[in-house]
Amino acid sequence: MAELLIPPAQQLIDGEWAPARDKGELPVTDPATGQTIQAVARAGRADVDDAVAAARRAFPGWAATSPSERGALLRRWAELIGRHVEELAAHEARDVGKPLSGGRMNGYIAQSIVDYFAGAADKLTGVTLPTRSPGYLGYTVQEPYGVCAVVIPWNVPSVLTAANVAPALAAGNTVVLKPSEVAPLAPLALAELARRAGFPPGVLNVLTGEGAEAGAALTSHPGVNHISFVGSTTTGRAIMRAAAENLVPVKLELGGKSPNVLFADADMDVAIPAIVGSITENAGQNCYAGSRLLVEASVKDEVVERIAAAMRAVRLGPWDADLDMGPLISAAQYRRVLGFLEEAPRQGARLVTGGGPAREWARERAGGRPDGWFVEPTVFDDVDPGSRLYREEVFGPVLAVQAFSGTAQAVEMMNDTDFGLLACVWTNDVSRALRLAGEVRSGQVSVNQFADAGVIGFPFNMQKDSGFSRGGGHGAMREYTQEKAVAIRLLDR
Repeated sequence: MAELLIPPAQQLIDGEWAPARDKGELPVTDPATGQTIQAVARAGRADVDDAVAAARRAFPGWAATSPSERGALLRRWAELIGRHVEELAAHEARDVGKPLSGGRMNGYIAQSIVDYFAGAADKLTGVTLPTRSPGYLGYTVQEPYGVCAVVIPWNVPSVLTAANVAPALAAGNTVVLKPSEVAPLAPLALAELARRAGFPPGVLNVLTGEGAEAGAALTSHPGVNHISFVGSTTTGRAIMRAAAENLVPVKLELGGKSPNVLFADADMDVAIPAIVGSITENAGQNCYAGSRLLVEASVKDEVVERIAAAMRAVRLGPWDADLDMGPLISAAQYRRVLGFLEEAPRQGARLVTGGGPAREWARERAGGRPDGWFVEPTVFDDVDPGSRLYREEVFGPVLAVQAFSGTAQAVEMMNDTDFGLLACVWTNDVSRALRLAGEVRSGQVSVNQFADAGVIGFPFNMQKDSGFSRGGGHGAMREYTQEKAVAIRLLDR
């Protein structure tokens, strides 16, 4: 089995690894040490033109390929991901800074997503419509858009690559993928596996470059027929403005400020570890991170004490130490999170645990090595609903706690946010759980678990400022197709 190596300072265009046209390069850095892992190509507008042109040339043949054959190639890709999951895990874990086990989990999730759409490729159907007389026939077909631009962030690159690229390819589109310049290694590794699986040249192209340069050129390119973006709400708005110039449809998967809503009757031994994991997994750098904890007032003191103890027990270290939590992704993110930590007490929040840098802590727990962007797992209680900590996405291991009394106030507080990504309800009262699931304005609801564990084809839906997307779920292929309606009058012959 060939080793999964990524050619330095190159990107995948038209089935071949190639440097940037101007030979530009970008360093990829280990956030636990600040050391360069390797260089990747710095794509510019000329590279974007090349990738889009390759995708346009490949589209007619790929769209005409039997859906069963497209599914077979996707299944071969999924098999290769499974064979190389340890190498893929190392690429993602080191690049992002997460523990190796987190990279491994995301590799397996990526494999399952690709395999899911391999099975779905030949099951995308239209509908037959009723007519007013037997002399007419009406039906619809789902057709691919053409060239799909996919722009993803750095936090879970393997999962996001699979969740956006696999349904697009299964539906018959070709793809130009632009991963974050901060963490491009796992997407490049996945693209190499797709190349080995036998996808025709130009069907999947990967550009590595900065968002303001390559990303902006790609999302405003007149040769792109559909845009899928995962990232910040601010950038999502900018992409929608760019897409409007070309009248290109857009799907957006943006930020979140997800609440864990904990009632007094919940199983605390199940809930508390999950709540801590929801804000420390990937150092809180997830759009769905459980960054708000709403606790029934009668148990708040006990819960906060137990949460704080669990946060203090979280072990920090570099990716290969494979502990509980790694560093933040970059110096810029480190400064941003520390800014929230410094500001929160001034806005009335009470610091319970954490609250600052954690380099020394991480260094002690990992044999003296880490010198990167580590931050302590942090809990603030009595957070003001008008504060930035309560309302804005921190993207760090920082938990904001508030108390509520009664179901009606819980619903009101759950919905008191501009975002609408995920809400988690912890209770043993099924009627209460169903009421909250119905009344919360959120694309996803979990009860007595965090996120969607155990559900196959669960859509990563969202509402409000979190965007609009089905995010790799059972209906995702339809987001990458356009419906054509056909009406036929049957002539007498």
